[in-house]
Amino acid sequence: MLISELKGKLHNEIIESVQNRGIERLTPPQEQALGKGLLEGRNIVVSAPTASGKTLIAEISCVRSVLEGRKSVYVAPMRALVSEKYEEFKENYPYIRTAISMGDLDSNDMWLFDYDMLFVSTEKLDSLIRHGAAWLDKMGCVVFDEVHMIGDAGRGPTLELLMTRMRGMPIQIVALSATIGNAKEIAGWLNADYVESNYRPVKLVKGVIKGGFAYTYGAGKEKREALPTNEKAGSPEIALLADTLSRHKQLLIFYSSKRNAESGAAKIAEYLAKYNKSGNGDLVRIASYVEHVLDRPTRQCEKLSELVKSGAAFHHSGLLNQQRKMIEDGFRDNLIKVICSTTTLGLGVNLPAHTVLVRDLVRHNGFGAERIGVNEVVQLFGRAGRPKYDKEGRAFVQIGPNASVKEARERYISANPEPIYSALGMAPVLRTHVLSFISSDFLNNSDSIKDFLNSSFYAHQYRKQSHIDMVVEDILRELIEWEFVDYLKGKLHATKTGKRVSELYIDPLSARWMLDNEPSSPISNLFTISNTIEMRPHIRPPRQKYEEMEEEFIELIDNGTLHPSKYQRTYGFQDEVGAYSTAKTIHDWIEEKDEDAIMKDFNATPGALYSKITNADWIIYSWIELLKSVGKHYRPLVDDRVRIRYGIKDELLDLVRLEQVGRARARRLFNSGIKTVKELRESRTRVESILGKEITERIFAQF
Repeated sequence: MLISELKGKLHNEIIESVQNRGIERLTPPQEQALGKGLLEGRNIVVSAPTASGKTLIAEISCVRSVLEGRKSVYVAPMRALVSEKYEEFKENYPYIRTAISMGDLDSNDMWLFDYDMLFVSTEKLDSLIRHGAAWLDKMGCVVFDEVHMIGDAGRGPTLELLMTRMRGMPIQIVALSATIGNAKEIAGWLNADYVESNYRPVKLVKGVIKGGFAYTYGAGKEKREALPTNEKAGSPEIALLADTLSRHKQLLIFYSSKRNAESGAAKIAEYLAKYNKSGNGDLVRIASYVEHVLDRPTRQCEKLSELVKSGAAFHHSGLLNQQRKMIEDGFRDNLIKVICSTTTLGLGVNLPAHTVLVRDLVRHNGFGAERIGVNEVVQLFGRAGRPKYDKEGRAFVQIGPNASVKEARERYISANPEPIYSALGMAPVLRTHVLSFISSDFLNNSDSIKDFLNSSFYAHQYRKQSHIDMVVEDILRELIEWEFVDYLKGKLHATKTGKRVSELYIDPLSARWMLDNEPSSPISNLFTISNTIEMRPHIRPPRQKYEEMEEEFIELIDNGTLHPSKYQRTYGFQDEVGAYSTAKTIHDWIEEKDEDAIMKDFNATPGALYSKITNADWIIYSWIELLKSVGKHYRPLVDDRVRIRYGIKDELLDLVRLEQVGRARARRLFNSGIKTVKELRESRTRVESILGKEITERIFAQF
């Protein structure tokens, strides 16, 4: 259907925006969605491949709602995806008041009331509901992207309960995913129509790599093609890379672990250095940036920088956000030819390549080895084929020399995506949400809570009402025992502290544990915050170092410095040594130990370290707020929080009150004899000699 044929059906603003982007015709999924009542406000579930036009379906429903005087909200589980969609929408509809909010889970963000199109993360929307955001009843449309994440044990329950709440409101729900094996079941739960399509604007050739051969499939036939086998192209992935480069295209390789991704990138960079001997100024610029993101580069920063100079990079959660973005932009600009990534890059971020290789089909899950699922492979394959650049994309799984090509084809190439299963039916997952229901006065008795949860996808899928009823009763008993909820005049009410727990967006069990601990020494305080649900997974050093941690932990328990959790056995605090190891990592940070040394000692990456520091800042803030709510002493934690944020000894606390003065500059000033803000203010010439004129001017402007 031509876009021009929709005049009189679509708002003119939508038609104009679409045509300005050069889109002249609807894709099959878009036509189906319009035929299923998208413009009439019907709920829609869309399951279609990447780049098939799902975003425009969401866009049409959102803009329609805004132009009719209602707010629209776009929700996604990954921050990078929320940011990407926000930037796209703002560019396409500059006249619509558009806002993005993902940080600070302890805020109602009143300013959002003035905006019509909101982009938020799953947790942020949940937090806004807990804080009673004033605009919630103004919503006309909510889009849930990557809805298959309902099945994720970490993010899934929050997403599912948000959708459960929204399905009971007079709003339009649009749910999107590239991989839903049971789209009809989800649509039935949401009282929605569903759109399923295999349409893809860029043809995708799928196959299996074994040894030096690529096996591809089409029209019911298998095609066997030899890959380059010269002396430089030894391994299958290098051979596929050589073939991809010969087509003047780019390659994205997915590995099962950070270590594998880094090792793969190193091998590929060695090959690329031979393939492309001339230097590239743009690559040198990117390499310099990723190396110097921190004041002092770590070994990982230096390693990544060297690889980038050859046109290769690794990408995983151990990188800093700025490094990940620089790598992604370099790939989009066709400067970086190959990215070796963990599977997280396959979710959300629009980073297509001509060729995709899923090199590792087995990974370790913490208990043993497991095969990755069809849904995940389909998601990763979706990165192949770039609209506007490629007429076709290629996507392969790689198998070992003794594996069966036929089995790999049947398991991953021709198999249908698996159905999504709810991850909601566990008490620890529900604990924080039940408190939220009561705290926000959304539900105020056990029957209404049970009824609500029995309208969830979990209940729809499993029909286990008795199980949900039992879990709710157990949770309510705990919340009352912990003094977060009381029962008055036949209704459940959140106590002042219980309401604060809900607003802070922390697990009630973590809150009870922190409230049971008095602030003490820095290492004791760090252990308290590290032994919360929110600080998992813990940082675990190499075995020998971990054994040392265990001995230290027992000694500190024996001398009364640390106190073990009385909830350990009942509620699953099963790795207090791991919590102590995490606390020791952060303690080394606030004692100004060299970052590279910390990472070596604790087997950590820059991304993991800074992620833990950010989490620790949030949890210690929450502990302060909880102690305030019950009138307890909290002052030592304020200094600890500043030390965590900056990574400083307490002697630098005064200096870092100034903007432009962080960990490194404060230490340089202190070691030069300038130890307080007062001394700094009286020593401008000396400060200039230490920090330079430009930085000094910025510092003194604050006075």
